[in-house]
Amino acid sequence: MIVLLGLVVFLFAFASSRNLKREVSKPNVKFVGENNLFITSETVSKLLIQNYGTVKNVPKETLDLNLLENALKSNSMIKNAEVYVAVNGTLNAEIEQKTPIARVSTNASYYIDDEGFYMPLSSNYSARVPLVTGYVEKNNLKNAFKIAQKIKEDEFLKKYVIEIHQDINSRLYLRLRQCDFLVQLGDISFIDKKINNLKAFYQKSLKEQTLNSYSRVNLQFENQVICTKI
Repeated sequence: MIVLLGLVVFLFAFASSRNLKREVSKPNVKFVGENNLFITSETVSKLLIQNYGTVKNVPKETLDLNLLENALKSNSMIKNAEVYVAVNGTLNAEIEQKTPIARVSTNASYYIDDEGFYMPLSSNYSARVPLVTGYVEKNNLKNAFKIAQKIKEDEFLKKYVIEIHQDINSRLYLRLRQCDFLVQLGDISFIDKKINNLKAFYQKSLKEQTLNSYSRVNLQFENQVICTKI
């Protein structure tokens, strides 16, 4: 019995040793979540190679998986990454991309992601999201993000809002699809009430066929909709 137990321990240790020394193959990259690729599998492979030599044919025991994961997460298009080595020696990287919800178009162009952070544009795919114009800075996206988040969560806003504008005094405005008037929101206080007022105004004006009669719709006061005619 003791001899048999010793043999089992020896075989397990031998197999584990061989498994650790097994060379890692070319990276296998898998994307989870979003179907549209802002970053390619080739780019992910290059990031892995830059941070661990050629990766291919590297012994498993020398790989620092945390180092590789952190290198991938440092990319501005990647939200999360998990790197692991399969029993057969395949290096796997599961990538979750950031999700853009608005595109800033000022003196610089970039996305705002669904957590309110900067995300670079992609040469691989362009997202159809509202534009953000005016006075917007990368380190202060709070207001634009708040409105973009509301648009993403609301079917009416998602269908009609094409642009968010922020002026030098941080006042917010919206442009709607196929409408000439400017929607003035003011600040982000009472934003839900303002959005409900916009919906009520739009539906009423659509029914009365007067949408093209206005140049500005002012919603910045909580319980009022002030319209300026053309």
